Amino acid sequence: MALARGYAATDASKPLAPFTFERREPNADDVAISIQYCGVCHSDIHTVRNEWKNAVYPIVPGHEIVGVVTAVGSDVTKFKVGDKVGVGCFVDSCVGCASRDLDNEQYMPGLVQTYNSVEADGKTATQGGYSDHIVVKEGYVLSIPDNLPLDATAPLLCAGITLYSPLRHWNAGPGKKVAILGMGGLGHMGVKIAHAMGADVTVLSHSLSKKEDGLKLGADHYYATSDAETFTKLAGTFDLIICTVGVAIDWNAYLGLLKVDGSMVIVGAPEDAIPVHAFSLIPGRRSLSGSMIGSIKETQQMLDFCGKHDIVSEIETIGIQEINEAYERVLKSDVRYRFVIDMASLAA
Repeated sequence: MALARGYAATDASKPLAPFTFERREPNADDVAISIQYCGVCHSDIHTVRNEWKNAVYPIVPGHEIVGVVTAVGSDVTKFKVGDKVGVGCFVDSCVGCASRDLDNEQYMPGLVQTYNSVEADGKTATQGGYSDHIVVKEGYVLSIPDNLPLDATAPLLCAGITLYSPLRHWNAGPGKKVAILGMGGLGHMGVKIAHAMGADVTVLSHSLSKKEDGLKLGADHYYATSDAETFTKLAGTFDLIICTVGVAIDWNAYLGLLKVDGSMVIVGAPEDAIPVHAFSLIPGRRSLSGSMIGSIKETQQMLDFCGKHDIVSEIETIGIQEINEAYERVLKSDVRYRFVIDMASLAA
């Protein structure tokens, strides 16, 4: 075992604090990674504060991990010491299945999350990227394109794939009108990726305060949803709406913005049940769907796509000592657009 240093939550009501724990030595199929940067996801906050009622403490959060390979097991063939790599939201999958579904593993039973989960041995807690290093099976390690900076790449491992997966699944591209609902940590990635796919991109945001950013990042149009005229003007416009917000909205009003056969896809996670009238769907053969992250295979495709199009997240870099303040700022939407922790700050 090797000692790791990080920051952990030990209780739902306490701030994250320095924490020392053990990482396993690399097995034959493992890759050891020195973590350089880790993105801060809203899911981290939900988990450490036990808002999803599934927290098992202590928890070292972080599933937007980028770093450099420091050692590999004897059976590893895809990676070598010095490679730039990433680790996303899960580190094992389908452990109870006869075979691994490479395209849909993120939806299969037995998914082992990067933190707040249990490894395949059934007893060892997984701990995430707010730490100095991690050991991960080769099949769950991702290659980072050489042209992408590590710090701004980190959020691609969750925010990036969370938007790429539904955009690809619902065939965003030339000739398609795509709306991104919400211009935040998820939404700004959707704008960049949908634009690179060739879609006509509209941002639907509560106000026009981020319009300049949205247009600069690739949006063709930007509308304020606080203006009732927006829903009249855009009725029946979109092939696809990606909802990135986690607050209560008028779902029926947004479904009215879809074309015939249009789809609205939820990637944000509102706390309350979603009230939808049947006739918001039936007359236009519209769909309301959900989407999660992608498989390892699709996540690598996303990274390669982002490398080809020079897509990274818009970030604010912080030291680990600022993490509790950063959480409060996330809750106030006071970041443009993702926090990333410089893990070198652990040595401070």
